[in-house]
Amino acid sequence: MFLSCLCFIQPAGAQQRYFVDGYHGGIYGHYPLWQTQFMTDTLLKYKQWQINLEIEPETWDTVQLRDPDGYAHFKALFSDSSTAARIEFVNPAYGQSYMYMAGGESMIRQLYYGIEKIKSHFPQATFQTYSSEEPCFTSALPQVLRSFGFKYAVLKNPNTCWGGYVKNYGGEIMDWVGPDGTTIKMVPRYASEQLEDNSTWQTTAWVNSKAYISSALAAGIKNPVGMCLQDAGWKNGLWLSKNDPSVYTTWRNYFAHIADTANAQRWRVSQQDIKVSLVWGAQVLQRIAQQVRVAENNILQSEKMAGMYAIANSKPLQQDAFDKAWRTLLLSQHHDCWIVPYNGHKGDTWADKVVGWTTTSNNIADSIIRSLLYTPGNDKSAITVYNSSLARRKEMVTAGLPDALLQQTNFTVSDGATTIAAQLVKTNNKTTIVFPATIAPMSSKVYKISSTNAVVNTAAMVVENGNTVIMQTDLYILVIDKNRGGAVTSLIAKKIGNHEFAGNNTAKGFNALQGNFYDEGGYESSLDRRATVEILDKGPWLIRVAIHNQIASHRYTQYITMQQGMERIDLSLKITWSVNPRIGEDYAQHGGYDGKDLHKAFYNDTAKLILTFPLNLAQQKLYVDAPFDVTAAQQDNTFFNTWDSIKNNVILNWADVTDGAGKYGLALFTDHTTSYSHGTNFPLALTVQYAGVGLWGRDYAANGTTEINYALIPHAGNWKKAMLCTEAQNWNEPLYTTTGVAGNAIKSLLNCGNAKWLLSSITQQNGTYLIRLFNAEGDNKPHTLTFNFPIKAVTLVDLAGNITQQPVIDNGNQLQLAIPEKGFVTLAVTTN
Repeated sequence: MFLSCLCFIQPAGAQQRYFVDGYHGGIYGHYPLWQTQFMTDTLLKYKQWQINLEIEPETWDTVQLRDPDGYAHFKALFSDSSTAARIEFVNPAYGQSYMYMAGGESMIRQLYYGIEKIKSHFPQATFQTYSSEEPCFTSALPQVLRSFGFKYAVLKNPNTCWGGYVKNYGGEIMDWVGPDGTTIKMVPRYASEQLEDNSTWQTTAWVNSKAYISSALAAGIKNPVGMCLQDAGWKNGLWLSKNDPSVYTTWRNYFAHIADTANAQRWRVSQQDIKVSLVWGAQVLQRIAQQVRVAENNILQSEKMAGMYAIANSKPLQQDAFDKAWRTLLLSQHHDCWIVPYNGHKGDTWADKVVGWTTTSNNIADSIIRSLLYTPGNDKSAITVYNSSLARRKEMVTAGLPDALLQQTNFTVSDGATTIAAQLVKTNNKTTIVFPATIAPMSSKVYKISSTNAVVNTAAMVVENGNTVIMQTDLYILVIDKNRGGAVTSLIAKKIGNHEFAGNNTAKGFNALQGNFYDEGGYESSLDRRATVEILDKGPWLIRVAIHNQIASHRYTQYITMQQGMERIDLSLKITWSVNPRIGEDYAQHGGYDGKDLHKAFYNDTAKLILTFPLNLAQQKLYVDAPFDVTAAQQDNTFFNTWDSIKNNVILNWADVTDGAGKYGLALFTDHTTSYSHGTNFPLALTVQYAGVGLWGRDYAANGTTEINYALIPHAGNWKKAMLCTEAQNWNEPLYTTTGVAGNAIKSLLNCGNAKWLLSSITQQNGTYLIRLFNAEGDNKPHTLTFNFPIKAVTLVDLAGNITQQPVIDNGNQLQLAIPEKGFVTLAVTTN
């Protein structure tokens, strides 16, 4: 491209070195109004300079409005073919998400909406390289990037490693292999690229030092490249010194014209190769993660139900409204929300922004569903139950009672073919009924509530026996020991060989709390105090107890809910803090914090307040889910307490422990992205709370209450056999109930038989429905997909909208479809 004008005179035989400069930031993070004109002026002054931009896409709206001259000058520069090649957009993500802390569909939407926004300002923009100054990486990126048309990726973030880095591995160019087998050319953090001395945020590639270049050349890397995407607002201009012999380049140019791509080695990047960490367990981060998860689940389920309604009733999907809901959700996934939640002015910190953004997303999603499915004045004795998934489901649902039946005590519900006795539940002065609903995939069913003299006769019951409380359903027997702080001392799965899952560990109880309260005497365990157990619901469909206890000076309540026929055991925890506690490793907690000190207290999860789950499983193996992926643990344990030894211990939806033979397993589910612990002699544990010094010496406090939801599923076989991804989606998107009848019941719109695919999303563009399917647990063989609504045409499209396949439609409504394991496809469906 422009190498002739960029190259410096080199001694004979000297090898060239390259550097990727540019900026990252944006109007929400950091982007002063002078930045745009500054980039233009500097590019015009220094013809050798090239820049790579990771700028929040909404930034250009603000620049266009508030700095029209600077905007026009930069746009003209970008439009000029003689200079445009010196500028590359390298991460168009709308909210600059870390990507690993939300679901796969959020990853897609980050890039989709970001590309749309950038192209609205720069129509000529192309997106060929994914690169980020922060560790915004996750293992499933290859198939997402390639589907959008990206050709290249970079797994370096040399100057902003506060939140982690990728394993150093390989040489000049690698073929990054994703979980579905998709590959993309990638520049790794070289095996020779070390963490910088006297730093906790850099690798040696940040300034192309002599040591970095020498080590790369010695490792056989012929064209070594360094990188720094400067913070927007820094006035350095060219990052390297004027005498540095490095050649500035865009990533696009480096891959296409410089790097040795022909000899790339394959690397199947595991999620555990992405070594990231935040202040997990901090209350502020915990609440952000919960708020984001709730909004993400809400939008996805609402979008699917609106799509079901639109297809069944030949109505538009209200995609414009959902686009607005996605906008604020994507902003709440911004990496700065998660790594610097306290930054900003009082009342307008990143944490405050997340509250506002997720509230907006929820309000939009809720209003759409209310407008479609709620019918004021309709029959209050009828309820409609919706299943937004591709799985046939039989689950307990909760419904309110009409005023006319509030004085009754026994009820039945009928779908017209089957009548079922319901259970009366009273909680917080609210009276509801619970009953098992059976709903076909992507359908709805109407139930009619009636009073009756019939009594439900099932096996779900709770019995108090001295110091123990026994909870029993058709699937489980669970024993709670009051003398051991309310810990579970037995969990027998009746239909899985009567296997006892609760490990006999005297030091660490099952569903017990432990942590180091370093200002309240040190290590505390819930096992040390006798608990009281309150029976809240005795069945016959649903049983529920509350375990009341205290740890250190803080009272808490744990709830355990079990349902007849339900494999999932639901649990929750509410802690009331008597004071701002101090929980975690007692290291530099009372002064002496040094940002350059490798040792950080918040890295040590085993000293935080954790829930432990010792298991009766020999030779344990661990599996953890990630966006569009499931990863087998490659590390012996999750423990670390220094920046240079970070391990990926992030739990997105679930972590699963099986025995060595793969005969039995138990999965732990969480309602928010956080961390977990596990080791050879340490049980599976969920991080609950950290309160102490965090990044940049900030005090991470805990106050008021901490509330989390979690769940357990004992199972036979491995995670695939147990269909844990399906279980996670069902937990995130429960059967949805409304009072009354909103038109005709929706018949099962889509059926994939036993393919074990998940419905990732339903959207609509220009009258065409886009239905995305994810093969979470199935094989890669063809399966029959049946459309139970009139279709005109079906094509497979990539994420950029290009047709990739035109399948043959059989019998007017069926097609044979094969999806790679852990892969997704998008169907473009037009209806008659």
